[in-house]
Amino acid sequence: MRLLELLTSHPGELISREQIQQHIWSGETFVDFEHGINKSIRQIRDALRDNADVPKFIETHPRRGYRFIAPVENDDGSKHKGLMVPPVVEAVTQPVQFSTAEARPKPLVWVLFTTILAVIAVGAGWVAWRATHAATRAMIRLNVDLGPDALPGLNTTVAISPDGSRIVFPALGPGAKQQLATRQLDQVHATLLPGTENASDPFFSPDGQWLGFFADFHLKKISIKGGTPITLCAAANGQGASWGNEGEIIAALSQVSGLSRVPDTGGAPQLQTKLAGVEATHRWPQILPGGKAVLFTASAATVGLDDAAIEVMQLKTGERKTLLHGGYYGRYLPEGHLLYLHQGVLFAVGFNLTRLELLGTPVPVLDDVAGNPARGGGQFDFSGTGTFVYLAGKTAANSWPIVWLDSSGKMDPLVTTPGVYGNPRFSPDGRRLAVTNGGDISIYDIGFATMTRLTFTGNATVPVWTPDGNHIAFRSASNDGTTISWIRADGAGEMQRLLVSRVPITPYSFSPDGSRLAYFDSNSETGQDLWTLPLDLHDPDRPKAQPPELFLRTASNELLPAFSLDGRWVAYRSDESGAVEIYVRPFPGPGGKRQISIGGGIYPIWSSNRRELLYETPDNRIMTVNYSVNGESFLATTPRSWSEKQIFSPGVVNLAQAPDGKRFAVFPMPAPLAGENEPVRVTFLLNFSDELRQRIPVKR
Repeated sequence: MRLLELLTSHPGELISREQIQQHIWSGETFVDFEHGINKSIRQIRDALRDNADVPKFIETHPRRGYRFIAPVENDDGSKHKGLMVPPVVEAVTQPVQFSTAEARPKPLVWVLFTTILAVIAVGAGWVAWRATHAATRAMIRLNVDLGPDALPGLNTTVAISPDGSRIVFPALGPGAKQQLATRQLDQVHATLLPGTENASDPFFSPDGQWLGFFADFHLKKISIKGGTPITLCAAANGQGASWGNEGEIIAALSQVSGLSRVPDTGGAPQLQTKLAGVEATHRWPQILPGGKAVLFTASAATVGLDDAAIEVMQLKTGERKTLLHGGYYGRYLPEGHLLYLHQGVLFAVGFNLTRLELLGTPVPVLDDVAGNPARGGGQFDFSGTGTFVYLAGKTAANSWPIVWLDSSGKMDPLVTTPGVYGNPRFSPDGRRLAVTNGGDISIYDIGFATMTRLTFTGNATVPVWTPDGNHIAFRSASNDGTTISWIRADGAGEMQRLLVSRVPITPYSFSPDGSRLAYFDSNSETGQDLWTLPLDLHDPDRPKAQPPELFLRTASNELLPAFSLDGRWVAYRSDESGAVEIYVRPFPGPGGKRQISIGGGIYPIWSSNRRELLYETPDNRIMTVNYSVNGESFLATTPRSWSEKQIFSPGVVNLAQAPDGKRFAVFPMPAPLAGENEPVRVTFLLNFSDELRQRIPVKR
């Protein structure tokens, strides 16, 4: 009634959602504002028999507010000045008394207001009853086959619209390309969305009319009705996003950075959270109701987040707090609960939205929700209407082996013990393989088939061998920032710091003589840029780093600098064309660039025994080009397939070529993602909110 009073007091004027919130729920009131506003608008429309698509009374302006468009007059024909209503409705049968004759409405308006008051009074009585009684609606479980072309997503498989009427999921499209498919729940068939090839991790806009998603290293959006996708910004390695009511998207655009704010119309991202202490990543954000805070997962490891932390930050002040340790993919439900995953179990705990704090002890609620602890993705979603949907099954891609891959597509065992592996690199002699396993670096001796742990920091990653094979440079995080360190490959001696930076920095390759280390940074102001670090190696166990030298900085993102075998060229990845491609430039310059890849490239690799430059495609297959050098010119052939075999990507470098140039060390696709033709089924839980309230009562 107070919402209707506010709207009719300003006929023809747009009333923002913020004005509604301040008018009805000011102060420290604890309530899910977004859910409350939406529900109240629906109640008014139901009472007036209004249609949101063809409104006669209330017009919706998505993400902005509402406008009362029907004529409103007083008895004397003057402009309406606002209705005065009693603060409490005692019973439906009592007549409505207005405080002044001036505000008495005409008969038609009287009927409408009396009807609405009756509906609201009944609703208020039901809410009061529900507040003092346990939920009685039984939870209903429905298992749904998404269809023969549906595909399981690595991080998330199904997203549901805010009103619970539509779902979106990945499916096989023309040309065997993964696309997004959308299906209204009152219809039998799903519809593919052209232009969403290679899309992953979709999320809805607040009004349910748009889909955001990551594809080809960009954050994009598309109308649920189809059309041309709109690119919003570059995303080097998207790790989740959330769409707010104020025209903003909070997204994890990179694997090794804080969260960014992106206008939903497109534009330059603005860093929203900063990595603190030993943190290496912030990902999987959720803008909380009211738009004043964001929930996210924070971790010191970039791969393997089962023991990460669930954090919350106030967007206006930047004030942060840790809600809990030992979980990932935290999500707030409008009924007042926080959900998260840990060791394949979905936990729930009460959460005070006003004070941003937990209420009570977490309780396990479901043990069959699939998740991806490797990257921190959760296979569940929920609507504002209380419907919960998830992909059932074992935790996906928890660990994986390392295998040999030859150009014919044949795979043979290499490291048979599964692990949370990433960033494999062969020693120059090919006898050892450095690899990250969880949060540390290990060395696998191929001849003896033994794995030896090299670091014990819990956040070491990206090992880079020196040309002589005696040392390894790597990346780690500390309270001082991000560090590039140096350690003997046999584990003897002490770790040496080469470079410490307040922004994320990542080593990638050494020059042939070992005197320079190429690396890239990730700066909120300039994006990702390429650098080299000169080294004094008179004492190899205690190298002395000289001041870093900038190699390449543009308006685009450049990363992954790889020195050629003769040191004359640097291959790298850039998004300057609007897509991520592999380029080559002369080192140290000057000179122009040469694009190598066609159709996208992510990891450049120089062959160690022939004039070949290889790269991985966005759909995780290996391509190769032959090259020659004519004076100052770099000449490359048209890319061709090295192998059609698709390999698994946990979100970090996932392949390394052996020094003989004949094989790669790669991660095989997990069985559920390798195409076993098993149907993709999701589970719908109706009345899930009632179940949570009954099992975990929340005192507000």
